[in-house]
Amino acid sequence: MSVSARHYDTIVSPIITEKSTIISEHNQVIFEVPLTATKPEIKEAVETLFKVSVTAVNTLRMKGKTKRFRGIPGKRKSIKKAIVTLKDGDTIDLATGL
Repeated sequence: MSVSARHYDTIVSPIITEKSTIISEHNQVIFEVPLTATKPEIKEAVETLFKVSVTAVNTLRMKGKTKRFRGIPGKRKSIKKAIVTLKDGDTIDLATGL
C-alpha cells in the first residue's frame, strides 16, 4: 500500500486526553477525523500510515457546544472521533508523530 495525500487528510490529529490514555492500555487509539470519513477509509489510512493491523473502528460525532467568550456567544466546531482497535502486539507511539 502506498501513502497518498488522502490518507493524511483522513487522519486530522490524535486526541490525547486522560480517557484516551486509559484506553490505550487496551490497544486502542483515538483520532480526530473529518465528518465525512467512513470506517473503511479510516482503517486503510491508519494501517498505511502507521504500518499496524486494525481489528475494529468505532466512530462518534460530537456536536459543537454553544459557549460564551467575554459575554459573546460562540460555537465550538463539530468533530468526528474514531476509536481504532489494534491487533495484539501492535502499538502506535503518538509522542513521536509521523
